[in-house]
Amino acid sequence: MRDQIARFVSYLTTERRAAAHTVRAYSADLAGLHAFALANDFALDASRLDLLALRSFLASLLPQDQSATVARKIAALRAFYRFLLRRGLSKHNPAALLRLPKVRRPLPAVLQVEDASAVVTQPTLERPAHALAARDEAMLELMYGAGVRVSELASLTLDRLELSAARVQVHGKGNKQRVLPLGGACARALERYLQLRPELKHPRTGQQHASAVFLGRYGTRLGVRQVRALVKRYGTSAAGRPDLHPHALRHSCATHLLDAGADLRSIQELLGHSSLSTTQRYTQVSVDRLREVYARAHPLARKPKA
Repeated sequence: MRDQIARFVSYLTTERRAAAHTVRAYSADLAGLHAFALANDFALDASRLDLLALRSFLASLLPQDQSATVARKIAALRAFYRFLLRRGLSKHNPAALLRLPKVRRPLPAVLQVEDASAVVTQPTLERPAHALAARDEAMLELMYGAGVRVSELASLTLDRLELSAARVQVHGKGNKQRVLPLGGACARALERYLQLRPELKHPRTGQQHASAVFLGRYGTRLGVRQVRALVKRYGTSAAGRPDLHPHALRHSCATHLLDAGADLRSIQELLGHSSLSTTQRYTQVSVDRLREVYARAHPLARKPKA
């Protein structure tokens, strides 16, 4: 089974170009299956495991694992056995008979429009005309204005920016490319940053990453973890939101577009969702907001005074 899992992980990485987080999670899930089979005298060959073995493995995870975690492990098993079938390494797929648990997906956290604007402009308020501040504002504009994922932002290269045409090409999940429009504020923020980008270089050697758009103070590519820390910092200082993370800016982008009348299909294309059902989650956010506004403003929603 170790060899089967290793071949599957290699397939995910090199052929599917799955996200690093997905590769790590699926690899850990299947390693858990191997450990379970070893400890419980099940066959150490995935092609010889049956539905009962897989159900026993999933049952062993309860109650410590929540339904969302179990659902992801089932997804890993299904993808693993589909791979084994296609490669002729198994003649049956017991994972196809596994039923997904009901997962209550929390609604996306979003910022109010005023708070989102405050977060985006906070860097240059703190340090006007500073290269790092210009960089941070450009990053926040891309996440909120264009809805890019933090991984897409961190991997962005200069050749994918087309400021004259006000658009950017991002490399998304599943090795998918998509072209996003840039709003005026976003394009201007990127122009200001690119003018100051040469200042971000190693103080002694003068070295600088040749292709990465967003750089650290010493000219190296900015990583996902650093972007998350910056978003948290500006969320705290501008909106009193120490819990703010890059995905919340993406959620806010989608919700505010929907509130302004954009259709779901357009938002789906912008965010790069493979399924419309993922995008439809934002409709619930808007409906909930509408209920709040109705409850506060409509005379029929007010309780009569005793």
